[in-house]
Amino acid sequence: MNLLRRLSLRFRLTLLFMLLAAVAWCFASAIAWEQTTNKLDKLFDTQQMLFAKRISAMDFADLPTSRQWIRAPKKVKHGHLDEDALAFAIYTVDGEMVLHDGENGPYIPYHYRREGFDDGQLSNDDDRWRFLWLTTADKKYRIVVGQEWDYRREMALDIIIGQLTPWLVALPVMFLLLILLLSRELAPLKKLTRTLRQRDPDASDPLDTKGVPSEVRPLLDALNHLFRRTQDMMIRERRFTSDAAHELRSPLTALRVQAEVAQMSQDDPQSQSKALVQLHAGIDRATRLVEQLLTLSRLDSLEQLADVQTVNLDDLLQSSVMDIYHSAQKSGIEIRLHLHAQRVSRTAQPLLLSLLVRNLLDNAVRYSPPGSVVDVTLERSGFSVRDNGPGISPEALARVGERFYRPPGQDETGSGLGLSIVQRIAALHQMSVTFSNAPEGGFRVEVLW
Repeated sequence: MNLLRRLSLRFRLTLLFMLLAAVAWCFASAIAWEQTTNKLDKLFDTQQMLFAKRISAMDFADLPTSRQWIRAPKKVKHGHLDEDALAFAIYTVDGEMVLHDGENGPYIPYHYRREGFDDGQLSNDDDRWRFLWLTTADKKYRIVVGQEWDYRREMALDIIIGQLTPWLVALPVMFLLLILLLSRELAPLKKLTRTLRQRDPDASDPLDTKGVPSEVRPLLDALNHLFRRTQDMMIRERRFTSDAAHELRSPLTALRVQAEVAQMSQDDPQSQSKALVQLHAGIDRATRLVEQLLTLSRLDSLEQLADVQTVNLDDLLQSSVMDIYHSAQKSGIEIRLHLHAQRVSRTAQPLLLSLLVRNLLDNAVRYSPPGSVVDVTLERSGFSVRDNGPGISPEALARVGERFYRPPGQDETGSGLGLSIVQRIAALHQMSVTFSNAPEGGFRVEVLW
């Protein structure tokens, strides 16, 4: 079995076809032999019966009691006679032979009680014969017509060979054509193999499906899909590496500077304490940046959500507001929740949807001045988060949501990834996110479904 698996597909298909053809030929030969022998037996039995009836129609009164025989020539014009085709003899009811064919007739043993067909042997031969015994209408004579079984079997074999020989001659031609057709049909697969072997690892173009059999096309489609996913993954990984290297350069440099300042300010406790505070804040910023980068990278790699369930938006917004309420109070910001619709539910991944709401609230609290009010409003078709600040410029509004983009004039530190994470989570849930300046004032983010 392992040896067959190591062989080529073309060789295995050819071998399988040859095996099936051989089995089919043997099966067809057996059926043809059975049917041919049955038909020939019926034909020759009928021939014996007709021959015996014609003999019985003779006038036996003119037959002498002494043995008579008739010898027919083996060869006649335009024909050939077989001496084993038929043999006959005529007996009296007492067993005295009065007439025979001159060849095998004299050797047919007499059976005075036999009537109809019977198998037997000649007195001078061991071959099997088939005899037909018939009594004349006057009950005075017994007619026997015999035929050798080997004659029938040889004729059946000749017929079978004549029928199956063309197939035997055609089989090698069929095998040759099969090999040529298999080679032609498998040529696209060989071309595909060469293409894959020579393909550049960074190549993103899909494989050509022209001329490929339809049975192999799903495999090519799966390979092309795999190549696209691999390319997307490589792009994400490269973007993550580039973003991390670019965005972490400044925080790490600041951390190093603050560490050096703290080390040099050992004689000045106040300067050292200030440097340590700045160092701690820088560490928090770098940690937050790394966490957001990792979160965004994981979100980019998702194609569909797992562990989805029905989420009640009422409870989700209330829980998120309560989580950030104390932090907002410390910053002098009031958060108000408006439930204009009740029992609003969506099929979603609870953790990701909570992260979306948390990022929106955190962004509103971080970039709103003290004394601001943040309104969270739930509608039947979505929810919104709005502050009562001055809003942002149209130029900045057009770029909000871009990775690492922060509107100018911001005093608060940030990575510019919070709203990008919001957009990605919304896209995974088939939701849309819009950024705008509210007519009543302030910056508003709407999440609609």
